[in-house]
Amino acid sequence: MRIIVTGAAGFIGSHLCERLLKDEQNMVIGIDGFIDPALKQVKRRNLKNLLHHPRFTFLDKNLLEIDWGKVMSKDDVICHLAGMPGVRSSWGNNFPLYAESNILVTQRLLEACKDVSIKKLVYASTSSVYGEKSGMVSENSFLSPLSPYGVTKLTGEYLCNVYSENDGIPITILRYFTVYGPRQRPDMAFHRFIEYMLKNKPIPIYGDGKQTRDFTYIGDCVEGTVAAIYGDHVIGETINIGGKERKSILEVIKVLEELTGKKVAMDFIGKTRGEPRHTWADITKAEKLLHYQPKVSLKEGLLNEVKDIQALYKEVGE
Repeated sequence: MRIIVTGAAGFIGSHLCERLLKDEQNMVIGIDGFIDPALKQVKRRNLKNLLHHPRFTFLDKNLLEIDWGKVMSKDDVICHLAGMPGVRSSWGNNFPLYAESNILVTQRLLEACKDVSIKKLVYASTSSVYGEKSGMVSENSFLSPLSPYGVTKLTGEYLCNVYSENDGIPITILRYFTVYGPRQRPDMAFHRFIEYMLKNKPIPIYGDGKQTRDFTYIGDCVEGTVAAIYGDHVIGETINIGGKERKSILEVIKVLEELTGKKVAMDFIGKTRGEPRHTWADITKAEKLLHYQPKVSLKEGLLNEVKDIQALYKEVGE
């Protein structure tokens, strides 16, 4: 199987490429345009286990400039992870970059797919499309994103459905819930918490810290994605990928204090825009269609992330 992964140098993308290459029948083409210069060093680190692999090809290309006709071929599977992430930074003058990276890039990719008989396109979406909900959310819940980021990802979903309906492109949509673990981006909450703890700095907390999230460990997220890549029976489906444990931010900090042996100060900095108070994935559909079973506990996953961030800052001399 030949699999194209966009956003291959990112947090989820790099882990996914490594996992796919464990199966000897796979050839993987990873594409990443490094559109955020601040993340380039981190992304280069993410690729260190991939660049010399004999069945991996890496293309440093902006997805708006790539000639898909030269990259894509019949029976390819495409996993479209690339995009501009982040709720808080999607407002104001940043929105055009989100629209370009999450909407226009997706539309260009879909246009290319309609001319090639690809095997499948897996589109990575987000729990942000649901907005504020009480209780567990299933895939047929009403969609009402609270942020421009969520709007752009939901628009990507709509584009996928439009091209599937009109051009027969085989598409599976996955909605990820708060993925964490080694290689998590520096702007994401757990990474910032751990970094500040290691540097003995107060942790900035949005809101009261009692907001809860359905935390999904990167390894579990990847296994769910691989199952979607391999399964022909999930074409046309939209599927939640959630985690093993749901906790509040304050509960997460207690776990991190236990793991690092540090008691931390917390700096409560007020509520942020665009984020729901609670998220909770109904993964019944993933269990049924993907045989998905998240396995990694929050404590185990956080320990792995702590070790990775300790190694990262040792490498960069901080």
